[in-house]
Amino acid sequence: MPVTLTEAAARHVNKYLAKRGKGLGVRLGVKTTGCSGLAYKLEYVDETSPEDVVFEDQGVKVLIDPKSLAYLDGTQLDFVREGLNEGFKFNNPNERDRCGCGESFRI
Repeated sequence: MPVTLTEAAARHVNKYLAKRGKGLGVRLGVKTTGCSGLAYKLEYVDETSPEDVVFEDQGVKVLIDPKSLAYLDGTQLDFVREGLNEGFKFNNPNERDRCGCGESFRI
């Protein structure tokens, strides 16, 4: 499976979807931006698109567009708390470099 979730990430997604009262899962992708070239996208989704590649891990559906799949292959999505901050963290073995501000990366 190209994309996996840690227990913490799956728990957070399921909790948020339950709070929303609807939702199918999360959509992951990449977009061109930032100083290193690419940035991660993550959004909650209510329905699939015809072009989506759908995976399921720990009871959570993960939807990825075909263009982003090559960049995300092998990625693990985690949910971490660091001090007062919390959020999703992408552990991507394909990353070669990350910008100093942490907003973008390069393959």
